[in-house]
Amino acid sequence: MSAVSLFSLIFAYFALLLLVAWRTSRNANNDSFYIGNKSSNWMLVAFGMVGTTLSGVTFVSVPGAVGRDGFGYLQVIFGYVLGYIAVTFILLPLYYRLKLTSIYTYLEQRLGPRSYQSGAAFFIISRLMSASGRLYLVVNILQITILDSMGVPFWLTTSVILAMILLYTYEGGVKTIVWTDTLQTTGMVLGLVICAGWLLHALNVSPLDSIAQLQTHGLTRVVTTSIDSPANFWKQLAAGFFIVLAMTGMDQETMQKNISVRTLRDAQKNMLLTTAVLTAVLVLFMYLGGLLYLYAPTVGITATGDKIFPAVVMQHMPAALQLIFFIGLVSALFPSADGAMTALTASFSIDILGVQRRGMDEATQKRLRHRVHLGFCAIFLALVLMFKWLDNPSMVGLVLKLTGYTYGPLLGLFAFGILTRRSLRDRWVPWVALAGPVLCYVVDFNQQSLFGSYRIGLELLILNGALVFAGLLLISKKQC
Repeated sequence: MSAVSLFSLIFAYFALLLLVAWRTSRNANNDSFYIGNKSSNWMLVAFGMVGTTLSGVTFVSVPGAVGRDGFGYLQVIFGYVLGYIAVTFILLPLYYRLKLTSIYTYLEQRLGPRSYQSGAAFFIISRLMSASGRLYLVVNILQITILDSMGVPFWLTTSVILAMILLYTYEGGVKTIVWTDTLQTTGMVLGLVICAGWLLHALNVSPLDSIAQLQTHGLTRVVTTSIDSPANFWKQLAAGFFIVLAMTGMDQETMQKNISVRTLRDAQKNMLLTTAVLTAVLVLFMYLGGLLYLYAPTVGITATGDKIFPAVVMQHMPAALQLIFFIGLVSALFPSADGAMTALTASFSIDILGVQRRGMDEATQKRLRHRVHLGFCAIFLALVLMFKWLDNPSMVGLVLKLTGYTYGPLLGLFAFGILTRRSLRDRWVPWVALAGPVLCYVVDFNQQSLFGSYRIGLELLILNGALVFAGLLLISKKQC
């Protein structure tokens, strides 16, 4: 694959995004940026949300994990489905009834200003770390596989990509992202399907025959019954449920797209369609992973995990397929970064700066919003360069794990507001919200001495939320 081909592809792709942004951002205002003027097409939102929910990390990690876990990720997917149903019929009606722009305004109305600020702050910290970490991992793949050999420095690659994202989200915000996410999800799914088709052809097997071979090689195992294992079925099911409940239903980035749909009924249809499409795409990712592990030994590739997909593509697929792989990878990269940057701008402007509560006029709000957007772009650049400077993949894994800790307080706060009728001593809420992740870290660090052979996995989020919920009960009182 030539450098000219790669750059031509990336710039053509970006030109298409800019065209979409120009078309959708004409006459855009602050409501367009925050909630798309509540006129988004629910089917577009549903399909585009698949690209936002997944990421460039998913694009290489889910197929790579099949060699170790088989189709065990299905256990988590079952939990996802239950979580999306809960978001559809519990949280969405609440947000629409209160006519929210920022979902964290609910915490202010129900619990108080400190609860509101705590929820928004934990979201901002979590999204900054997770989105910049994911951006780093994908940019690093592009850098290592192609751009290092061309002498392009990492800082320039990152700066150009962030400048692209800034340009097409600067004016339209959510109104633009609803359309660009749809385009990018299409590119990601297209790359996934074509790569799977090529592998079937290279292996000279039909889809049915390939499934039989996957079973023979033990790659289709799903259920883990050992209670001590982090991959235990019930742990994974519960973790999948609460991950979606917290990281989708209580996440401004995802929910601002849902509440940009005109009616609750359409938003619910959007969420259910998202669930169906996302489940199908994740199953296809696992199937692709199985094909990769069937193909790799036949050509002497020993790479495993996150490295197997890029290794097969770069060493054995033709140039056209390499371009398609990068279309899929870039398509997975942009939605996880553009949506995060837009949501962070919205949350900081509304929840922290209070641009709507302070009665600012439209022009003043817009100027301030632009400055915030530029500020977050600069922070993204600094964080990605910091990850590169550390040059430690386990550090990024730790950062992504820590973002899970930050959703525990959100889970506890929302659960307390919805499940109880008690009021809080609001000034104590930030301390309780901080105590939950700290206690979880202590438990996680001392698992062996506390639990012996038992290992906590993804259910650490549940423990985090439960600790915050319990702490809120301690500082609560009956409403008068």
